[in-house]
Amino acid sequence: MRDDTKIGGAASFPLTRWSLIEATRSAQPEERRRALNTLIAVYWKPVYKYIRLRWRKENEEGKDLTQEFFSRLLEKDFLGGYDARRAKLRTFLRVCVDRFVANQEKAGRRLKRGGEVQFVALEFEAADGELKQIEIPAPGQMDEFFDREWARSVFALSLERLRKEMEESGKQTHFQLLELYDVEDGGRDLTYGQVGQRFGLKRSDVTNYLAYARREFRRIVLEQLREMTASEEEFQREARSLLGSKVELKGSR
Repeated sequence: MRDDTKIGGAASFPLTRWSLIEATRSAQPEERRRALNTLIAVYWKPVYKYIRLRWRKENEEGKDLTQEFFSRLLEKDFLGGYDARRAKLRTFLRVCVDRFVANQEKAGRRLKRGGEVQFVALEFEAADGELKQIEIPAPGQMDEFFDREWARSVFALSLERLRKEMEESGKQTHFQLLELYDVEDGGRDLTYGQVGQRFGLKRSDVTNYLAYARREFRRIVLEQLREMTASEEEFQREARSLLGSKVELKGSR
């Protein structure tokens, strides 16, 4: 995933555990904006796609509703009613999206962007392209669709962070091996010996490089989950859910 949005640059301000929810309730506008940036980085694509499919909105209206939702999430303190004991954060946010869109339709008023949240361009074209490549879920499967898109977003952001860290540490080959085996189709039918010949590595190096990259990817995913969950129980559930099964990453980079 490329730099989808500058306001979604969560990696630039690491938040301590559970501080995300607390920061959205801060009396300091900057703290609230920083917390919203973290939420946007993970949730904007799932929210946009969910609105398009669940509420049958065209591209432009989907964009407007997505941006307005995140503006109001902060300005109207939607998260003020969140209780981690009753629901996962992603479930709560999905319910908030449904209420927001339903209220907009009921009011029949034109969206007007503004307030303290200043948006830069999100890559809606990329998200729209991804929508055209998937099978449209049945109406009764929209909750599961939102959860899958959330998982895809977490993995994609983690993959991009891993790429940057590997580049900074001179381990680009480690990352390329991870891409080849775990992201792209091309490496799945290749032996470690064949890949070693391609990269000029010994077979044992391929094994070690790939194991290292996978460990680092897992670490990053877990760190992101700690930022995005509000309790130890939720963190454990989400970690088991994400790392216990593979999520397709293609189309999310």
